[in-house]
Amino acid sequence: MSAPSLLLGACTALPTSPPSTFVAAPACATASARISFDFESASQSRCVIEGERDFTILVSPEHAPPINPSPWYAFRYSIEPGGDVAIGLEYLEGRHRYVPKREAAGASDPLTVTQSDVGNRATFSLAPGTGRISAQEIFDSARYDRTISKLQRLPFFQLVELGHSLEGRPIEGLRMGRKDAPNLIVLLGRAHPPEVSGAVAMEAFMNELAAIYEEGGLDPHILQVLAVPQLNPDGVARGNWRANLGGVDLNRDWGVFSQPETSSVAKWLNELEPTISPMAMIDFHSTRKNLFYVQGADETDLNQERFLQQWLGSQLNRVEGYPFTIERRNANPGSGTAKNWFYAQYGIPSYTYEVADETDREAVSSAARILARGLPAAIRGSLLSAGRGK
Repeated sequence: MSAPSLLLGACTALPTSPPSTFVAAPACATASARISFDFESASQSRCVIEGERDFTILVSPEHAPPINPSPWYAFRYSIEPGGDVAIGLEYLEGRHRYVPKREAAGASDPLTVTQSDVGNRATFSLAPGTGRISAQEIFDSARYDRTISKLQRLPFFQLVELGHSLEGRPIEGLRMGRKDAPNLIVLLGRAHPPEVSGAVAMEAFMNELAAIYEEGGLDPHILQVLAVPQLNPDGVARGNWRANLGGVDLNRDWGVFSQPETSSVAKWLNELEPTISPMAMIDFHSTRKNLFYVQGADETDLNQERFLQQWLGSQLNRVEGYPFTIERRNANPGSGTAKNWFYAQYGIPSYTYEVADETDREAVSSAARILARGLPAAIRGSLLSAGRGK
């Protein structure tokens, strides 16, 4: 199936200059301690001084209460000797979700918190010293840059600039395989900034696919992959809960294309040669458990069912340390999710790869590598059934 025409919505004019200098939220300090929000991915929170060694962080979203709240917080601290400092997380919309991670002296560890009965406040203490606290480990642009820089040096791998965000950051894709390879798989990630466990999975998945290409397990002349690991770079940099800088949930903008981040991907797809056909899409996210949202029972045909069973079905209950479920969901027309839009537009397997917030990161990476290893067999089966493989 060739790519159909895409009608792109109007977007806000894009800046031509590089992103502006990061504007930190106001810090607060006493003689004993200082709380700062002066780094990429720090939250745009407000800090309240309750006492000499007592602070409250007001955790609020960047727009009206979002769907599926992901209450992000991230700040830096410096505490003088003389006793612990009490920190309260006050959620103005939503409830406590993420276990705070402390990054100090080169180590990262979760902290024990006490929650209020209704879950809108969590408290913990910090010992004297310096460090950084965040809802999930910081997975910033520098980490993406390291991965892409390494992979783009491989044969048949190319960095593709799809467009720019509202603040002028590049929307980057990594193309694996030849640009005239007739079959295309699309990988998307980080539409929602706090969903770090999904970003960890996508990073490992991309690295493993690269290894499979190098080994000859995927033919760059037959299959190309477009991986867009950071769809929402402004939201990541600004510490947003869910939206881009325009206040839009990008996983509700597919088909609408009111934002430059989604429309840049759609434009790239629309400009593909008619000889190139998308054959699958995987969108990496995070939620409270490990699962895959796939097409509903009323949507699948024999080929789609074969792809599902050859890839995910073959691994169900077999990935050690990473149990996951498969949930069938029919497309909801007009919902604007990547899963539904890619299925409606191309009639291809379009899955949401959801990783639990607190799943052990080694297990997340290991499972992603195993699942990437299982993908070529499903691809070959799909191409052979369609008469497009060899």
